[in-house]
Amino acid sequence: MKLPFVISIPHCSDRIPDAIKPTLALSHEDIDYSVDTGTREIFGSLDAADVLWARWSRLVVDLNRDPTRRDAKGVIARVDYSGREVFHSGMAPPTEEIDERLEKYYWPYHHRLKEALEQDTIKGLFDGHSLNGVGPSEAPDAGRKRKDIVLSNNGDPNGEETPSLGPTTCSVEILHAMKQIFVSAGFSVSLNNPYTAGFITTHYGRKLRERGKFAVQMEINQDLFIEPGTVRILPERLSAARGRIRQCFNDVARMI
Repeated sequence: MKLPFVISIPHCSDRIPDAIKPTLALSHEDIDYSVDTGTREIFGSLDAADVLWARWSRLVVDLNRDPTRRDAKGVIARVDYSGREVFHSGMAPPTEEIDERLEKYYWPYHHRLKEALEQDTIKGLFDGHSLNGVGPSEAPDAGRKRKDIVLSNNGDPNGEETPSLGPTTCSVEILHAMKQIFVSAGFSVSLNNPYTAGFITTHYGRKLRERGKFAVQMEINQDLFIEPGTVRILPERLSAARGRIRQCFNDVARMI
């Protein structure tokens, strides 16, 4: 029986179209570090009702950003999470090219996601990410060690709604029940810290809440399955983490 969830994996790819590669000031290693390592291997293995994953790098277009956001960390980022300039001087895409990238790389994903979430049998959305073990320089928790799992519903560290952020995307009761499931599996877990939830979770989550459903952003600490100081996946550690997380999702589905 499939899990009654839609899984979104927006930052799992390192692919860059040939026409865009010459504009990037980043090295191959920098591009590798822009990927949410392990997310397709872990979230993509879940037997969910629908699983969507990015075909192109977030440096081409960031699927987890508001399409109208055009600042340095917007839908086409000009600065990465380590503070590096993404493009060579004078080669950032102009407005016309941004619109073309949205049409080609952004909207197809979101149209599919919207369709998937309209299924009556779907109970919720998980937007799947991974994060560095220690916050990078441009992150809200720069230099601090992170938990194994971060569950976010656009609330405070207890999952409660805050005036500055607006409505939450998942009830406190369900979020805490999820947290307990992961804690019981041996993971350390934080709520809305360091991230309170991105565009995909908040945009679709508020509509899902109106229908009695939920959306949660889930971050997995890469230290669970990579070689320290690299983004190289250690197969045995990945397999172990994947198995534990899969069991947690089965328990969440039973709880829901």
